Amino acid sequence: MAHRAKTIVEYRNYDLPVHFPILMISGDNWRISDVPSGVHHFHNCLEIGLCESDSGTLGFQDQSFPFQAGDVTVITSDMPHTTYSTPGTASKWAYLFVDPEELLRPFFPLDTLPRAELFRQLLHSYRAVLPRAENPVLYATLCQILQEMQGRKLNYEVSVRGLFLALMTELMRIHAAAAPAAAQTAIPIAPALRYITEHYMDSFTMEELADACHMSPSHFRRVFGEIMGIGPLEHLNRTRILKACTLLRMTEDSILRISEQVGFRSLSSFNRHFAAAMGESPTDWRKRMSANQHVTILKYSGWLVPPAT
Repeated sequence: MAHRAKTIVEYRNYDLPVHFPILMISGDNWRISDVPSGVHHFHNCLEIGLCESDSGTLGFQDQSFPFQAGDVTVITSDMPHTTYSTPGTASKWAYLFVDPEELLRPFFPLDTLPRAELFRQLLHSYRAVLPRAENPVLYATLCQILQEMQGRKLNYEVSVRGLFLALMTELMRIHAAAAPAAAQTAIPIAPALRYITEHYMDSFTMEELADACHMSPSHFRRVFGEIMGIGPLEHLNRTRILKACTLLRMTEDSILRISEQVGFRSLSSFNRHFAAAMGESPTDWRKRMSANQHVTILKYSGWLVPPAT
């Protein structure tokens, strides 16, 4: 009996602006090929897409869904997927990549949101293709966000934050009204990634992460490295540094205090990891960022142009 071909999964890291963690990708050149790539991918953030023309297929590891112009797609960071257009077409898209918790933090902490558990459910192992005709409010709100992001008029960042909250509220309503769905297939290390995201400031062992994924420590490290391209400890430290950047940018806390808040047990260790990731000391980075609010952090490694066909 022939063995089923192994699905190739790649990780795409979108490093969002510290002060405003949302990125828009759109334009006439952003069209999806009609040739299936054979590679599934997942991101480090929430992806929200709007199909602007034509049709095609959104494929996951266990199931595929058709899409057409006007559909809104919502895919969490731990859901490997691939997109291809109907043969003979090249569907046009606009995408938002966003860190919902950090985007809304200036308004309120996520845990203070009524029915916050529904919000969190939408951030893990969730996927949806939502037609415009059945979800007019969601479609209209997303279009408003895209217009604000494109126009960048006075106070557009405040407007986008408010519109995004409205969009997520509508998604919560849609999710709450839907019948219970079958279990959805996330990447095998999804529990570890989720745990790191939620507990990066705490002390825990790699063995605990392996247990969460029901793997032996050695198998966990190998699978994690194959999927992420880095080890779990490196990913944890990178997560801590990104959170530290937000605190350096948005608070006046001391560097020692920030290093403790994000989970480093010594200032020297924090300074060393920060310099390795950012190319400068936390003090120098904070000074530079205070002079330029629109500098993004780290090297951009996600797609800024459509993939080559």
